[in-house]
Amino acid sequence: MTRKTYSFVRTFAAEPARELCVDRHYLLCASTGALRLEAQGQAWLLPPARAALIEAGRPIRVSIPQSVTTASVLFDTAIAAPPPAPLTVFDLSPLARALVTECGTWGESDEPLPPYAETLFAALAAVTWRLAEKPSPVVMPVGRSPELRRVLHLTEERLGDQVRFEDLADEIGLAPRSLARRFADETGMTWRAALRRMRVLRAIEELAAGDTPIITIAFTVGYASLSAFNAAFKELTGRTPTEYRASFRL
Repeated sequence: MTRKTYSFVRTFAAEPARELCVDRHYLLCASTGALRLEAQGQAWLLPPARAALIEAGRPIRVSIPQSVTTASVLFDTAIAAPPPAPLTVFDLSPLARALVTECGTWGESDEPLPPYAETLFAALAAVTWRLAEKPSPVVMPVGRSPELRRVLHLTEERLGDQVRFEDLADEIGLAPRSLARRFADETGMTWRAALRRMRVLRAIEELAAGDTPIITIAFTVGYASLSAFNAAFKELTGRTPTEYRASFRL
């Protein structure tokens, strides 16, 4: 009989979005690099030191902008309750990280888990289920209509440039005022706020990818000054870019 709760580590090359659906509760952690997850009209970024908890049987979309290594756990639904939400991204505590590492000893196998391992996996579930009750603010709406999805896509493509809302409205054939109303209706925020959030999310990807100087990342994602970038970054994440990068390596 195949073990129903186990841990595994895998490395993935960059790839476009694809659907993911598993028959067990899935704790997904990025060790290096970052993933993008999408479900229920929202998109999350999953950098190192964060985890995603995905409910069994709930399809999500996953894309990998750069090579990523993940450390994951599949939980048997018979021993773990449904997570607090179908998909949640949250910060891993030092205790949760230690448990993920310790549980890494027990991979897929036909052998049953020993009692010690069962206790560790149960502790990991208890800790991460509780952490998932406080989801990360690093989330983006994806838009319901094709027009909004197109605007969000174009905005993301041009983050490093001086992208203008009026130009985007013209490209999709809407008056700026009409596009602004639709944007607020579908995303609950203004386009300018979405642009700031996208720039921070792209910066987090760059911070997770290597040691590129922070000032270079700031300019790459469209900021003309480091102070403005630091302020926008801290407003969304509660940390400076330097503190956020350091959290990947604790």
